[in-house]
Amino acid sequence: MNNVALGQYIPLDSVVHKMDPRSKIMIMLFLMVAIFIPAGVLGYVIIGIFILLSLYLSKLNIKYALRTMKPMLWMMAFLLVINLLVIKTGTPLFSIKGFTIYSDAVNQTLYIVVRLMLMVIITTVLTATTKPLDLTLGIEKLLKPFEKIGVPAHIIAMMISIALRFIPTLIEETQRIMNAQASRGVDLENGSIKEKIMAILSLIVPLFVSAFDRADQLANAMEARGYDPSRKRTRYKVLKMQTIDYASMILSVVVLCACIGIWVL
Repeated sequence: MNNVALGQYIPLDSVVHKMDPRSKIMIMLFLMVAIFIPAGVLGYVIIGIFILLSLYLSKLNIKYALRTMKPMLWMMAFLLVINLLVIKTGTPLFSIKGFTIYSDAVNQTLYIVVRLMLMVIITTVLTATTKPLDLTLGIEKLLKPFEKIGVPAHIIAMMISIALRFIPTLIEETQRIMNAQASRGVDLENGSIKEKIMAILSLIVPLFVSAFDRADQLANAMEARGYDPSRKRTRYKVLKMQTIDYASMILSVVVLCACIGIWVL
């Protein structure tokens, strides 16, 4: 559980930390679109270079970013098994007791894993370099034009911010429940499949109860402080785009256009 870094803000003095949250959100969206463009290995290399540059400028350790992938190893293994069982096209690589492994199955799994890894690292860089309140304000400002067609910009931004803010809290709560149950003899690692399922159920139930309790406490605290999402709110901090923000967004658009060009050509 300690490997999950998504949603955790790391207070460092870097160029990326000082950037406008709106520019960082737009850069993330541009890169997300670029990731899903079938630009091949060259496209992923270009996106990877941009992400490595972002990690360097934000002073984040590469090991910290890769640590976010550890909880997803089981998902990757599951995708590999499914693709090996379903995809039967491409060049036969080798056979195991009559079961043939094809190249397209391996390639498809690698593409999915690389895409997932890039998306997680991009999101981690955003949350690690942006304060939750700044992230809320940035999302609200970006959604502001859509209020004319009835989109509740402030409510959506607040919901996203609270969700990201409570990811580390829920992880800590899960670890606390696991330790408490382990002290009572519950074994989440060993035993039969049925015993593991029962152990997981015994973990999920108190976790959901705790999550609903925290949500109720948060709602009461916001109501006690007179929070009303429909009222106009003033801001102490006014967002202002700098040269680095425009340059970074232009560079991300260049990466997106490069991926589109590789795909078309």
